[in-house]
Amino acid sequence: MKQSRNTILITGGGSGIGAALAHRFHDAGNAVIVTGRRREALDAVCAGRPNMRAYTLDIADPKAIAAFAKTVIADHPALNVLVNNAGIMRFEGLDRARDLTDAEDTIVTNLLGPIRMIDALIDHLGAQADAAVVNVTSGLAFVPLVPTPTYSATKAALHSYTVSMRDALKGKVEVIELAPPAVQTDLTPGQSTRAGYLPLSDFIDEVMALFARQPTPPEILVERVGFLRFAERDNRFDATLEQLNAMARKAREG
Repeated sequence: MKQSRNTILITGGGSGIGAALAHRFHDAGNAVIVTGRRREALDAVCAGRPNMRAYTLDIADPKAIAAFAKTVIADHPALNVLVNNAGIMRFEGLDRARDLTDAEDTIVTNLLGPIRMIDALIDHLGAQADAAVVNVTSGLAFVPLVPTPTYSATKAALHSYTVSMRDALKGKVEVIELAPPAVQTDLTPGQSTRAGYLPLSDFIDEVMALFARQPTPPEILVERVGFLRFAERDNRFDATLEQLNAMARKAREG
């Protein structure tokens, strides 16, 4: 992926990993477009940065995605990089019948949202030089966190989708997967200060160093996520599943 002079669209850019990526890509000499549901948060991310633009967008609304795609292409015809970062993480119990709203919302936001966004922009991206799609998955795509089963499943599905995309778009659009470990963000209550989670600034420093490699790795994997990414390859999946969930339980309980 080219390091500068891109026009980069980042979904979920109002906070956390999305906002941090937006700032760092902008600092590197790229035009950056951020989307999200909260206008105030988006405006705060763009404040003082003349080459950043914000659009409100609910990634769970297919009609909104279609309309937004037409608008953003018209406003920014040089758009050549899409970063699918928007997502939600909900805790769910699997030991009894329950309201499935959280599970359904997670699937729509985390899986259908990126698929719809890619579909809405792929013809445009395919016609651009140095085009790329970056799908943000998770270390939980490879070893699930049991209390967030649908989140983990959607990230596993997006990983698989990304593998297919990479082959289908070879030579036309570069396809990159960014799989974070547990990072200190506001993804879940209390996570931004949770001990044992990777500080956001440290995560972004490592991520940007990986993006700077030539050629860009097809998977952007900071050192800490290797524990999850390679668990099955290293024949320690069951032990890692147990260890991950024990550590997460301890972290949540303080």
